[in-house]
Amino acid sequence: MPLYVMFTRLSSEGRKSMMNNPQRAFEVNKEVEAMGAKIVAQYALLGNYDFINILEAQSNEAIARVASEIGSRGTLEPITMAAITMQDYVRELETAKIVRK
Repeated sequence: MPLYVMFTRLSSEGRKSMMNNPQRAFEVNKEVEAMGAKIVAQYALLGNYDFINILEAQSNEAIARVASEIGSRGTLEPITMAAITMQDYVRELETAKIVRK
């Protein structure tokens, strides 16, 4: 299943929501999964972004729907990128090398 990396930044409203209900993060995870994406890993960050999530979804369209939905709430600003495993990346490089010969 395709992998995606989602960086998120809390808005001021999102920070208030998290302070009032820290468990909200887990509630959002359940909502994301109900939208069809699986959260593989999740970390809180120190720096330019507040969270990083590694997700699986059926397609670019499915993850776009998830990002649009959670972004439309005004509490998070998501940035999403497609990702591939290092094994897949190396295999593609090896395939390209064979084709170039």
